[in-house]
Amino acid sequence: DVVIYIAAATNYSDNEYRTTVSTALARCKGYDTMLKRHIEAHRELFDRVVIDLGTQPDDIATDERLERFAAGEEDAPLAALYAQYGRYLLIASAHDAVLPPNLQGIWANDIWCPWNGDMHLNINQQMNHWPLEQAGLGELYQPLTTLVERLIPSGEESARCFYGSDAQGWVLHMMTNVWNYTAPGEHPSWGATNTGGAWLCAHLWEHYLYSQDEEYLRRIYPLLKGASQFFLSTMVAEPTNGWLVTAPTSSPENTFYVDGDSIPVSICMGPTMDVQLLTELYQNVIEATKILNVDATYADSLQTALQHFPPMQISQEGYLQEWLADYEEVDPHHRHVSHLYGLHPANLITPHATPALAEACRQTLERRGDGGTGWSRAWKINFWARLGDGDRAWQLFRNLLQPAIDAETGQHGSGTFPNLFCSHPPFQIDGNFGGAAGIGEMLLQSHAGFIELLPALPTDWSEGSFKGMRVRGGAEVDLTWKRGKATELTLTALNDGEFVVKMPRGVRSARVSGFGQPYTTTDSYINLSLKKGDEITFKF
Repeated sequence: DVVIYIAAATNYSDNEYRTTVSTALARCKGYDTMLKRHIEAHRELFDRVVIDLGTQPDDIATDERLERFAAGEEDAPLAALYAQYGRYLLIASAHDAVLPPNLQGIWANDIWCPWNGDMHLNINQQMNHWPLEQAGLGELYQPLTTLVERLIPSGEESARCFYGSDAQGWVLHMMTNVWNYTAPGEHPSWGATNTGGAWLCAHLWEHYLYSQDEEYLRRIYPLLKGASQFFLSTMVAEPTNGWLVTAPTSSPENTFYVDGDSIPVSICMGPTMDVQLLTELYQNVIEATKILNVDATYADSLQTALQHFPPMQISQEGYLQEWLADYEEVDPHHRHVSHLYGLHPANLITPHATPALAEACRQTLERRGDGGTGWSRAWKINFWARLGDGDRAWQLFRNLLQPAIDAETGQHGSGTFPNLFCSHPPFQIDGNFGGAAGIGEMLLQSHAGFIELLPALPTDWSEGSFKGMRVRGGAEVDLTWKRGKATELTLTALNDGEFVVKMPRGVRSARVSGFGQPYTTTDSYINLSLKKGDEITFKF
């Protein structure tokens, strides 16, 4: 037998690649030992979450299973497989990694990768991280956090260079790469988008919400503050209503007509997505200042600015407006649905708190349609799950898994390849991660201030269970359901905190036990004050 060890590194960030390679080779302790070590490390992450939507067939090849599903055959267990495949891809892409997964994760079959192997920041890089926290893989945020930290000096330079000497903080546009690219680039309809950094900051904050790690919050606070400083120093009053807006910018990759002109326009002031992103960013920074007891005066300036932001507007036809004015879209079915960011992944729009805006989002999705590229279909799964429509989300999942390769021509389009890789086209891994996140959103949500069980359960998933899924605030959830209704819940606190559980749909009462005397409640919302390690059981 011959065992060959191969280690590789590059010098894109420093000249220590020889040391990196030598260190890696020095860790090689024999094939059996390395295999055992690999499996143990992988299982420690992968086995945290179990999802059961029925028995997985073991006698059908994946490509045939996809074809049957596309033809209308029911296959609820395929959703569980897809969610776990997404977790597998995340572990493979981000565990012990220097960089977060790019548009192809870590997989590439070309010397010149699609889109130069960079990271797109108007949804794609962010979508790569959507399922991460709920899927029990919070450690895998480390590469993204490190990337943002490394981008700051370049982002500060781009802020001054492109927005003037008065610009403060740092900015990141639509794309970046291993060389810390932060400037605008390529085409105005996407390259001018300057909220890439703001969106990444939302993910840094998300990790805090799940972990409740104040040391981590102190680490990322300067990043969040710097991003908010840029916009606080560069936003302008738009001429019609005096609203405080970003300018120049765009609603990613979408275009519109102005006053009946036939020339597509992309550059604009204050698109709805920017307003939502910056509302979220400012609110998160304000909350961080309170938790860390710092920068109270600066927080007040952000609060004052928020009062001058444009409201989200509903058009006369009932859909959510994408721009300050209700411009005519060049393509009403455009793959980007950026103005629904407030519905997902943010929590600015919910059926519970803002029903009129939620209905406007529903009308927007009806208008956009169920088509689109692979990742676009994945995003729509999450939208419909946040709206509580499980059957529509399930239909979008079926659309996402449409076989990408035409059996007659061999050509491929949007959908899913036989190995379950998502096709944009070409292969683009964000659809896998977005689809996996959508499965999670159908089963469990915690973004609206309470834990909601089975918020968007499709009719076809009448019985099932999951274990180990996480919620914001820091808790682990195990759940069983039958005939479409939750039957038993175990909630385990991973941190001290206050938790609110919404009574599941179709359930009238819950028997709660685990601390103190067991009790029965019929409350619509069950409030719990838990210590780390507390385990509470609900029987519905």
